[in-house]
Amino acid sequence: MTAPVIHSLREQIREHILEGIISGRWKPGERIVERRIATELEVSQTPVREALRELESLRLIESAPNKGVRVRNLTAADLEESYPVRAGLEAIAAELAAERLSQDCSALKPHVAALYEADRKSDGTAQVRHTVAFHRELVRAAGNSVLLHTWEGLGIEVFTTLSIRWLGTVQQSYAEEHEELVEAFRRRDPEIGRLVKEHVLGCAPRAAGDHA
Repeated sequence: MTAPVIHSLREQIREHILEGIISGRWKPGERIVERRIATELEVSQTPVREALRELESLRLIESAPNKGVRVRNLTAADLEESYPVRAGLEAIAAELAAERLSQDCSALKPHVAALYEADRKSDGTAQVRHTVAFHRELVRAAGNSVLLHTWEGLGIEVFTTLSIRWLGTVQQSYAEEHEELVEAFRRRDPEIGRLVKEHVLGCAPRAAGDHA
């Protein structure tokens, strides 16, 4: 089995800590000890410190003088904050990508097919992976590197995963919702920006919780 390509030691450490947070190894409010991670992974503390800074920029952890680094006690409201920003970015991306995707949706289709399989198996990990991949391809299709960089900086996969694992946020059908977007691109729906925006906002933790 081929391992995913990790571009740097810092990224490898960040993924290790991130998985620990998502899986619940480190609970909200629990301290993450830099020295302990360095010892566990047999690395120096410098790349561990760099990885922790990145996770702090994503608002997953917080640091305070003399108190060290702790996992943030994220609420539904905290997780929801990025969704209006993401929705705005993706609405712009949809409008920029509309012409291209009306002619060729081949980058989106495999993720819709994978989502049908993930929905059938109730495979939450696959649902997150292919949902995020679908939206990443949508943003890429806009052909705007600034937009893509800003979108990536929101930590979409992280917050989608946390919304599902921590809050039980689950959509009715991941596949059907995304297939509807593909069809909207195909028919050159003039409201595509609004449709994508409403779709993203409908995935927000609080919005989903209101329907529970």
